[in-house]
Amino acid sequence: MAITNSNGTNGAQPGLWITGLGHQYPAYLWRPESIDEVAARFYDIEQVGIKKLLQINRATGIDQRPSVMDPNSSPILHRPEMPTITDLNAIWHKAGVDLSAQACRKALKEWGGALSDITHIVACTTTCYGNPGVDLLVAERLGLGPDVERVLLAGVGCAGGMAIMRVAAEVALAATARQRPARILAFACEVATTNVRQELADAAARTSPEDISIAAALFSDGAAAFVLCNDAGKQNTPPLFQLMDWNHATIPNTMQETTWAPGPTGYLSVLTRNVATATVAAIPPMFAKMLPFIRDNAAAGLPHAATAADLDWALHPGGKAIINKVQELMGLTEAQLSATKQVYKTRGNSSSPTVLIVLDMLRKAKGGKDDVVAVGFGPGLTIEMAFLRRCHSVDDDDSD
Repeated sequence: MAITNSNGTNGAQPGLWITGLGHQYPAYLWRPESIDEVAARFYDIEQVGIKKLLQINRATGIDQRPSVMDPNSSPILHRPEMPTITDLNAIWHKAGVDLSAQACRKALKEWGGALSDITHIVACTTTCYGNPGVDLLVAERLGLGPDVERVLLAGVGCAGGMAIMRVAAEVALAATARQRPARILAFACEVATTNVRQELADAAARTSPEDISIAAALFSDGAAAFVLCNDAGKQNTPPLFQLMDWNHATIPNTMQETTWAPGPTGYLSVLTRNVATATVAAIPPMFAKMLPFIRDNAAAGLPHAATAADLDWALHPGGKAIINKVQELMGLTEAQLSATKQVYKTRGNSSSPTVLIVLDMLRKAKGGKDDVVAVGFGPGLTIEMAFLRRCHSVDDDDSD
């Protein structure tokens, strides 16, 4: 049956299947007072910038955030001298590779195939730079063969989880066009808490509370992974989701609203007050653009969702304001955003893997809707959106 997707492409709908999904958090948990204690060790907590940052830290609505660092004993947090980019990358090359490999192993176990059957890796991170890329480091840790094709995305930030899904889907479609199987392992990992000393130093240097970056109060560490197959690559394991459609856009005139740039002692993060307004406003037009594809092709066996209320939402928990504004604007219930709110409250925002972690939790929930829309945002500002259909339910027998 000839169909048109939301990007205007005509043709037969190929099968794209998520056949394994998993996530991993590190062992240590920071509570709001963990940042208070580090700040008090090095700075006057009544200084205007530090005082404002600590107020924000107490008001985020996040109870705890996973970190690769013990808040009580990590040298990065407590030694007198500031860490360097070399220090931060060294931690990523150990802890980040560990987290990524653990998340990947969960996804691969659920998929159930042999490592030798993986054809591609699609990966992303914002918190580690260098060559060779972390995609190769993780591939070697997992024992993947040298013929696995690799794609590593940079500069995608919090949108990375959805960006690797989009790229994996397009790689799978290319394989389909070449009449080849695609079994793609995709992963996203961020180690952001190592940057807290830089964030505190930046806050201490500010003379206006309006200029404070909230990154030190928001971000956590984590990884997520999935296996995506085309029809030719699908094996005997029942799939979790069918990936129906996806889209991407850059929001005009927003390039400076969120940035992450390296400096001598860490990465300088900028998150302006306009981020929530700009990202939330981009959701309704993209959703409206994609929904007719879902409606009009119901006869082809695609999900028949009529409105935003007919889907579960795997929304990237970019912050309390974003979650609340999306809920109000799209008329969503607490149940539709329960996974997003739970991840945000109990684990914070881990940047790129977070939306995949929300999706992982959502698919294990009892009584969910058949159709799911996943949404992520990132620097640019960019918005990523995908429609998925559940294939079967899964009992939650994993732990972080």
